[in-house]
Amino acid sequence: ATSSGCTAASYYGHGDGFHGRRTANGERFDGYGTTTAHRTLPFGTRLRVTNQSNGRSIIVRVTDRGPFIAGRGLDLSYGAFSSIAHPGQGVAKVCYAKIA
Repeated sequence: ATSSGCTAASYYGHGDGFHGRRTANGERFDGYGTTTAHRTLPFGTRLRVTNQSNGRSIIVRVTDRGPFIAGRGLDLSYGAFSSIAHPGQGVAKVCYAKIA
């Protein structure tokens, strides 16, 4: 796994039943928080995620595993996704980098 790159990002935690459930690291998922799911990065890793189309960025923490759809590298919480992209688009092209 690389700790930086560009990928497609989707979101979860709004209208899908995930809000309040336990994530893969054991904490309760807050759909309106600033977290992300990644397949392999260690839990607690902080990433700066930047929307390639508008330059908006947010810092998120890896708390869950996923996404499980081919071609997507990050599954952001609804709150994180909405701060950098319109949720109506469903998927955004983003670049991400690990921050210390």
